[in-house]
Amino acid sequence: MRSFPTIWFLRHGETEWNAERRIQGQLESQLTERGLLQAEAQKIILSSILADDPACYASPLGRAQTTAEIALDGGGFHTDERLAEAQAGRFQGMTLPEVERDYPEIYAANPCHLDLFCAAPDGEGWQSFYDRTFDFLTELERPSVIIAHGLLGQVVRGILCGLTRDEMARLPNEQGCVYVLKEGAETVLRR
Repeated sequence: MRSFPTIWFLRHGETEWNAERRIQGQLESQLTERGLLQAEAQKIILSSILADDPACYASPLGRAQTTAEIALDGGGFHTDERLAEAQAGRFQGMTLPEVERDYPEIYAANPCHLDLFCAAPDGEGWQSFYDRTFDFLTELERPSVIIAHGLLGQVVRGILCGLTRDEMARLPNEQGCVYVLKEGAETVLRR
């Protein structure tokens, strides 16, 4: 397995569309009050980690940018387009029940969100999503904090832990915590 520096991965805080079970993909939705509190919890978790001056990166999407501003306590970070969530094509903006109703075959064949969103008509697809995530990770030269999205986090965590695609798809997508990825293993920090 390839060697990577230590990564602290944060999923953005809960958004209005998360609460509605609506697929965001690369569309925008504001953090809820709960989402803002989750970012504040991540700030507390990161306080000692940031003292060691890791590189910090965030997705260009607003929910990750807002989370980064809070969790990094106003500290600087680099925005990288490759950290955007999977582009979920026609599914973006739909609720999961709407996808099940309008695309029953795709929905039934893809019980995990990672697989479902990558199977979306007119979407980015699995290989492109995986390749851009892997490309980003291979450029990291030192310990780094990454603030991005649930599905992207599953792929990041899967790559760093040597998981198969099926194993990645079954990973949890918690908000308000920090996933620590070091030497091929994952631990979760919670406040």
